[in-house]
Amino acid sequence: MSDRPETDDVTVLADLRVVVDRIEGRSVCGLRVGDEFTVTSSSQLRMPPGGHFCLYALAAVLPLLPAKQRALSAGDWLSSDCEAACPDPDERLVMRIESGPVRRHATEDLT
Repeated sequence: MSDRPETDDVTVLADLRVVVDRIEGRSVCGLRVGDEFTVTSSSQLRMPPGGHFCLYALAAVLPLLPAKQRALSAGDWLSSDCEAACPDPDERLVMRIESGPVRRHATEDLT
């Protein structure tokens, strides 16, 4: 329970799943098609037990995640574009960002 007064200020954010969709080159980092992580509760990154994710692939997709968590207008290119690529030109690893359940957060609890 929070000691803060209740407020109507609510931020609505979707959980996200980022999954390796395809690898068109050679996997240098050890990722395989189907490897994934999720973003929940606004900012928590979770991986399956024993899973890993390449730091460079993660860095490539991270800037897109806060925008993909929010409702976007139909005309926004980001509302229909759901792929991001790892910057390694030998790997050509492509990740797919999928929207999941929507959660309501008290805006004052977010940074």
